[in-house]
Amino acid sequence: MSNDAPTRHAAVHSIDHFALNVPSIADARHFYSAFGLDVRDAGDGPEAHLELRAGDGHRWARILPAASKSLAYLSFSCFEGDLETLERQVREAGGRVCADAATPGHGWQHTTEGLWFVDPDGNMIHVGVGPKTTPTCKTPFDRPEVGPDSRGSHPRSQARTVRPRRMSHVLLFTQDTLRAVDFYQRALGLRLSDRSADIIAFMHGPHGSDHHLVAFVKSSAKGWHHVAWDVDGIDEVGAGSSQMAAAGYTRGWGTGRHVLGSNYFHYVMDPWGSFSEFSADIDFVTAGVGWPAGDFAPEDSLYLWGPEVPPYFIHNTEA
Repeated sequence: MSNDAPTRHAAVHSIDHFALNVPSIADARHFYSAFGLDVRDAGDGPEAHLELRAGDGHRWARILPAASKSLAYLSFSCFEGDLETLERQVREAGGRVCADAATPGHGWQHTTEGLWFVDPDGNMIHVGVGPKTTPTCKTPFDRPEVGPDSRGSHPRSQARTVRPRRMSHVLLFTQDTLRAVDFYQRALGLRLSDRSADIIAFMHGPHGSDHHLVAFVKSSAKGWHHVAWDVDGIDEVGAGSSQMAAAGYTRGWGTGRHVLGSNYFHYVMDPWGSFSEFSADIDFVTAGVGWPAGDFAPEDSLYLWGPEVPPYFIHNTEA
């Protein structure tokens, strides 16, 4: 019997930001500003791009000019003592580790710090030491109690712009959902929350996390499906949908409530066929608590209530 101590398994704790390639920076500025995000210009000359911030002030995204829409890279954060172990895990799981960030077509990282690798679908992934941006407990959900003899609402003219508090999660298309789950479990320490056969799977972080930080849905090719933004409550989900419709963005799906994750949702189609989601009251997995991951029938688990899913919602425009 070996006397060696068991090897510790490390895990990322947050998504730091994502970088999205888009064919029109002007269209991106209009869409994300209408969505209620703080959109800022960054960089100069050929490196000019946009940064997206939410109510918490964190930079959640870089929006980069390109010929077509695609994920440029996804950046996770970890605790300082975990980075070396995570690199070992990525190598053992089969990730292709990059010597530096100067990978062709990915010149926007502006850093060689941290770990850069390519996952089995060909997505560029970064892991760096950084603060925990995901909450450590369930985010309060606004359910205003209105007693008798008081108005429960207000005139439309007094409606405020919906401004997301933070980013919640991202969903990526993958050619093999179960392979993606296995890789991100072994490489980055994420854990399966729930799945529906080999169609879709949701993964959370073990250091305290929303029901999912990252989700994967099966397609014929990799691709970017949506990013979800946390808002105060169901009223803000609905008001967000009206806010986007008034800005000309009427295609999407919602308003409704999910089964897996339990969150209220409204998805708005962006100018490139993917989506941004207003999300509220998502399930939360506390650090150190095991979540009872399940495998649910597709017809019984996509949404609890809401309109029928439009065909374009499941279309991978990058395939």
